[in-house]
Amino acid sequence: MPQRRTGEAHEFSNGKLSVLRKHPFFADLEPAAFEQLCRYAKHSTLKRGATLFSKGDPGNSLYAVISGTVKMSISSPDGRSAILNIIEPGEIFGEIALLDGGARSADAIANSNCELFVIDRREFIPFVKEQPGLAMKFIELLCGRLRWTSDQVEQIILQNLPGRLASALLRLSEKHKPAQQGRTIAITQQEISEMVGMTRESINKQLRAWATRDWVRLEHGAIVVLNAEALRDLAEAGSGSEGE
Repeated sequence: MPQRRTGEAHEFSNGKLSVLRKHPFFADLEPAAFEQLCRYAKHSTLKRGATLFSKGDPGNSLYAVISGTVKMSISSPDGRSAILNIIEPGEIFGEIALLDGGARSADAIANSNCELFVIDRREFIPFVKEQPGLAMKFIELLCGRLRWTSDQVEQIILQNLPGRLASALLRLSEKHKPAQQGRTIAITQQEISEMVGMTRESINKQLRAWATRDWVRLEHGAIVVLNAEALRDLAEAGSGSEGE
């Protein structure tokens, strides 16, 4: 795993440890149990573009993002790729292979310079067995991932291209708190094209059309959602006539 340094999590500031404490899975842990979890967590940093793990690798760790973003993707032998999700600060990932002991189901690549906490499976599985409430939390997480995947499949199969793009922007923007200037999604047009299965040219054309209506604002390396309600209406209708 590419990294510059690792260390025990409890050596770092409470601000970084709050990524674990504020996560809904760990928020209810007793102080002694949380301290134990922190002893297991190792701090790691990655440069943008570094591969954390690849599809087929052993699933031997759970990850929590402190800062930066991690791209979950798959690729074909002919070089095509699809982005499944963008993991942002405060989120955890890698739980599927961690829990079942199987291989990784996707690639995890640093989408920017990242800080992570890494918890080894050999320590985490016994910890979960001692904290049965966590097992239910992870069942909820897996159900959420399944619903996310089902929504993506439904959008690709049933929605037209504008509806698919609108759905993806809404899904990504929901991770951010509302702001007066809109919700900013740190994603490039190439990345969003790989997420929804559209060409970059089609993405650019559609976003520019929406920008003229003040539904979105285009920034370098980011898309700002200004009118979520308009995008939601378009996504629900599944019709491209209003978005062209």
